[in-house]
Formats: sequence, structure tokens, C-alpha cells
Amino acid sequence: MKNKNFKDFFWNQDLICTVGYDTIIQYLNDGKRTCKEVEEFMKARASIEEKYAKDLLGLSKKVCGHNEMNTLKRSLDVFKLQTENASLSHLQLAQSMRDEAKKLEEFREKQKEARKKVEQQMDALHKHKSSQFKKTMDSKKIYEQKCREKEEADQNVNRNANNTKHIEKLHSKAQQAKQNAEEADRLYQQNVITLGNIRDEWLKEHVKACEMFEKQSMERINFLRNAVWTHLNQLSQHCVTSDELYEEVRRSLEQCDVQEDIEHFVNLRRTGDKPPAAVKYENFYSGQKPPTRAPPSQPPPSIR
Repeated sequence: MKNKNFKDFFWNQDLICTVGYDTIIQYLNDGKRTCKEVEEFMKARASIEEKYAKDLLGLSKKVCGHNEMNTLKRSLDVFKLQTENASLSHLQLAQSMRDEAKKLEEFREKQKEARKKVEQQMDALHKHKSSQFKKTMDSKKIYEQKCREKEEADQNVNRNANNTKHIEKLHSKAQQAKQNAEEADRLYQQNVITLGNIRDEWLKEHVKACEMFEKQSMERINFLRNAVWTHLNQLSQHCVTSDELYEEVRRSLEQCDVQEDIEHFVNLRRTGDKPPAAVKYENFYSGQKPPTRAPPSQPPPSIR
């Protein structure tokens, strides 16, 4: 099936109507706006990534497991380090997105400059064509008016053929009317030829403009498609990078040995291997000596 091209489907039967050309220009303006929107989207996403990266970097500097020891401490240190690396990865992602947005901006500006030259040329042609069309239509009206005046003058001559008093004057008017009609006819034909030449030039330039605009549109669609594709590839690659960073933490956690950490703590901080003796009950009285008893008292000697 034959491709449909701009140059084949954006004409109009009215010579001075530019609806076909205007439709293409509107399409190009919409495309330019889309480029700008995608560009702004990427810049906004880059700002989000940058802010997240900075917050993540600040988080990686916070105390986390400072008092921990042995294998778990090593795992937590790896966890913090890879969090910091993840923040740097997000910063790199943000910069990559800004670079792609910059490319899109440069592409948009390049197309804008190329279009500007063609549009200026076409606008000048449209004004010239419109001006010449008006001039031609005005000359046509004058030509038709002069022809009617000539016919009227001829009819006056015929109606007054027997009026010798005014016939010479009527002949003179008819001759002048004929000359005026012939001059108007000459100007009208000249304007038609000039308009035809302008039309031929406009037709060629319109086809060239359509081809150029169509090429730009194809380049824009392809560029935007590739830009978004690259954007998604960056996001996917970042996910892979993040998973690799976090895999380091997982590998470190696999080396975390619960029993080893417990034994490490015991060996490092042990305070003794014998518990204190039980506290025994001591009776207050059991430790005292029994009191010394007094000798039994002797009865007093009896008095004899």
C-alpha cells in the first residue's frame, strides 16, 4: 500500500485559502509542544532522583548499629556503605536524565530554526499570492465594468444612428470606451499571467515545504520514541545496579553468624565463669557464745 504523504493530501481548491498548510503547521506546533513536555518531564524526574539521592546520602551517614560487634556489625557497615553507593547511583541517574533532556532541547531548537526559514518563505509567498489574487480580481471587475460601458456606448451609437447632431460625440465615447475596455483587458490578462507565475512558484515551494515538514515530523517521532526508550533503559539499568548493591548487603548478611556473634561477645566481655555463692541465712543468735552461769548460791551458815 502506498504511503500517504503531506504533499498529496493538504491542498485546497480555493487559491488563497491556506487551510492545508495551516493544518500541517498546527501539527508541527503540537509536536514541538510534545517535545517540550517530554523534556520537562525528564527534568522533573531528574530533580526527584537528585533529591532522593541527597536524602539517601544523609540517611547513610546516620548512626546505625554503632554499638554492635563482630559479623552483624560488619553486615550493618556494608548496609550503610551500599546505601551510600545507592545514593550516588541515583545522582548519576539524575545526571543521565538531564543529559537526555538537553539532547531533546537541542533537537527541538534545531528543528525550530530549520522550520523558521521555510515558514518565513511560505508566509511571504502566501502574502504575495493573496495580494496578486486581490489585484487580479480587482482588475477583473474593472475589465468587466469597462466591457459593460463599451457595450452601452455601442448601443447608444446604434440607437442614435440617425441623430447626426450627437452621432460624432457618441462615436467618440464608444471609441474611448473600447480603448478603456481593451486596456482593462490587457491589465487583467497581465495580472492573470502574473498570478499564474506566482501560483506555479507557490505550488513548488508548498510541495518542498510539505516534504521538509514531513521529514521533520518523522525525525521528531523517531527521536521522541528513542528518547523515552533510553529513559526507560536508564531506569531499568538503575534497578539492576541497585539490586547489585543490595546483593552485597545480602551476601554480607549470609556471613552473619548468630552463634559466632554470641561467642565473640562472651570472649570479649566475659567477667568470670563462676557465679557468686548463695547467700545463706545466718541466725543472729547462732553466732553468739552462751552466757557464763553464776555458781549456785550457798545457803548462809546457820547461827548456832
